[in-house]
Amino acid sequence: MKINYITLGTNHMKRATQFYDELLYGTPFQKAYGEGPMTMWLGHGLMFALAEPYDGQRATVANGSMIGLQLDHPSEVDRLHALALSLGGEDEGTPAVRDGHHSAYVRDLDGHKLCLFA
Repeated sequence: MKINYITLGTNHMKRATQFYDELLYGTPFQKAYGEGPMTMWLGHGLMFALAEPYDGQRATVANGSMIGLQLDHPSEVDRLHALALSLGGEDEGTPAVRDGHHSAYVRDLDGHKLCLFA
């Protein structure tokens, strides 16, 4: 078994899409779809998507949830952390060696937590 896709809820599709378009630029993820209530990127056998909730309720952050994005080099961790902050993301842990991995933490514009590590 392997994870096939990850979907994060958003209340601001245009703003969230711009954030991830820029954050994922130059990575293996390429935008595959972007209409209506869903935008998705594909890469390495995994789909990453943003969705407005289909039940009409507001999207909320899943407390305790985090998405880990493994990168090829520590410099990519540093670059994407800085880029996420420049795009309006919130710092949750500056780049540093933790548990033997170079990692950094950031929240996207909707408050979802991302771990960048190499």
